[in-house]
Amino acid sequence: MITEFGHFALILAFLVAIVQTIVPLVGAHKRWPSWMAVAEPAANIQFLLTAFAFSALMWAFVTSDFSLRLVVLNSHSAKPMLYKISGTWGNHEGSMLLWVLIVTLFGAMAAWFGNNLPPTLRARVLAVQAAIGVAFFAFIIFTSNPFLRMAVPPFDGQDLNPLLQDPGLAFHPPFLYLGYVGLSMAFSFAVAALIEGRVDAAWGRWVRPWTLAAWVFLTIGIALGSWWAYYELGWGGFWFWDPVENASFMPWLLAAALLHSAIVVEKRESLKSWTILLAILAFGFSLIGTFIVRSGLLTSVHAFANDPERGVFILMIMGFFMGGALILFAFRASTMEAKGIFGLVSRESALLANNLLLAVSCFVVFVGTMWPLVAEMFFDRKLSVGPPFFNMAFTPFMVLLGLILPIGSAMPWKRARIARAVRPLRYAFVLALAVGGLAWAMQTGRSLVGPVGMFLAAWVVMGTVIDLVQRAGRGPGRWARLTRLPRADWGKMVAHAGLGLTIMGVAGLTAWQMEDIRVAQLGEPFDVGSYTLTLDDVQQVEGPNYISTMGFVILSQNGREIARLTPEKRIYPVAQMPTTEAAIDYDLARDVYVVIGDAQAQGGWAVRTYIKPFTNWIWIGSGLMALGGLLSLSDRRFRVAAGARKTADPVPAE
Repeated sequence: MITEFGHFALILAFLVAIVQTIVPLVGAHKRWPSWMAVAEPAANIQFLLTAFAFSALMWAFVTSDFSLRLVVLNSHSAKPMLYKISGTWGNHEGSMLLWVLIVTLFGAMAAWFGNNLPPTLRARVLAVQAAIGVAFFAFIIFTSNPFLRMAVPPFDGQDLNPLLQDPGLAFHPPFLYLGYVGLSMAFSFAVAALIEGRVDAAWGRWVRPWTLAAWVFLTIGIALGSWWAYYELGWGGFWFWDPVENASFMPWLLAAALLHSAIVVEKRESLKSWTILLAILAFGFSLIGTFIVRSGLLTSVHAFANDPERGVFILMIMGFFMGGALILFAFRASTMEAKGIFGLVSRESALLANNLLLAVSCFVVFVGTMWPLVAEMFFDRKLSVGPPFFNMAFTPFMVLLGLILPIGSAMPWKRARIARAVRPLRYAFVLALAVGGLAWAMQTGRSLVGPVGMFLAAWVVMGTVIDLVQRAGRGPGRWARLTRLPRADWGKMVAHAGLGLTIMGVAGLTAWQMEDIRVAQLGEPFDVGSYTLTLDDVQQVEGPNYISTMGFVILSQNGREIARLTPEKRIYPVAQMPTTEAAIDYDLARDVYVVIGDAQAQGGWAVRTYIKPFTNWIWIGSGLMALGGLLSLSDRRFRVAAGARKTADPVPAE
């Protein structure tokens, strides 16, 4: 009965979204306060109804209600509770319901925290956000209904994909969707501003918190997905340039560009057209990512790979919102005249260079992701674009970005002198060169990846430290001045330092990883690098819904035991699917990564061992980037529509 109520609530939310799309837009055009006021209660009701529908679906999974088709296909009574809950969004229909729940959540938050927005802008933002909801409510109800019943309920379900039965994958989708879908708010603000024909410093201040929140969630979601791929898939990589990985990475790049561009709009009222365009494209690439995951046109370990008809529906949604927004952008371009003038050497120019590098790198990833599809459709050729292309085409833009980041942060607004901006950074540059030289001297190969990566990491991190010291100033009380710095400044520095540490982790892992594949005999030690490993025993272990072949490996160094590792090879009987569970000894300097394979006919077991330097700094750096975003988000200057009351347009009474 609860699922029927959930289905009914979903349909009601769809109808409320239609009302919220039309009435406030008409009210804003006619300047009718009562019609514009409909937006706030409608946003709240829409969110509550969608939350009830999602809770009803989750209840069906938790209680193993096998009369529901979706539960049968994606759950099992023996599955641990965490994965029964995560099974709610571990499928196409449930994940789309989560998608639209987050759309309504952000709309409701705009209603809760947008009281200081000009009434017409607020009404239009909520109406555009509701229009996005209308499209996806229709998609769910007409093509992807999660509440379909079974005519004859089976005794038990078919289980969730074993690869998704992992804590990393349980939390990865909600964070990723909060980022993906959160960019819809930046899109709604951009379209609302285009309808009004006004983009100013206040608009830049309003749009930044929403973009920052989406970017933070996207950062966390991507990091969780990368960490899951690292320890769960068994091949030891943190990033494979998979189409679905790229689908989340492209909006992240554009959201980072949008954040920096909005700063220029807020501070200098420049780059208005570019910022609006970035807001449209960032959400547009979120829609492209949704299309990639759900159309079935591109295969991926992460993809839902559903039928192309659903992909066509999403393509129509993307065409409507992207096409409509870009047409509106073209008509309104003349109203977005830049006011602030800046020199070729200035912070504005550095931020523009940052924007261009991020946007072009996004385009490179897009071309590499979509080119196999284009080649097959138009040239009848099956191509594969893998890591070599992306590493070669993408890396130079990130190197340039890392080089200019500390310099741009040190430049003043409007006009700067390059020599004066660079002078305080000379110590950081010397130290970065020393670190890169040390890496070159210590490595055994001739690859430049390690030394260049270490140089860039040290340059970015030390540039951040120098920026902090410069802000402290000279004389007594310098450290007290640091405590009075705005949180947004602290957030910027923490996020930039996090980027530097991530670069260090990626460079160290890429350049200096060691790999060993062998048949290991029980009780016979073998060496990998400076470590000695011994396969002590192999046992059959039964889990709650799987059977595991578990190895017991003793890890030693210089005759001293460091750890006991238990790599596994699991079989899930219901799904009839194997998974690999790597055993990892984590350390800040390196990971020792062990995977057990099959028993060999001549005796022994296949064992793969990796020594992975600096791997954990990838996720430490990602965590710091997210923390920096949260610090900036907590700055009172960047709360939604802070100080906007004085710029609000008066609305005449009826």
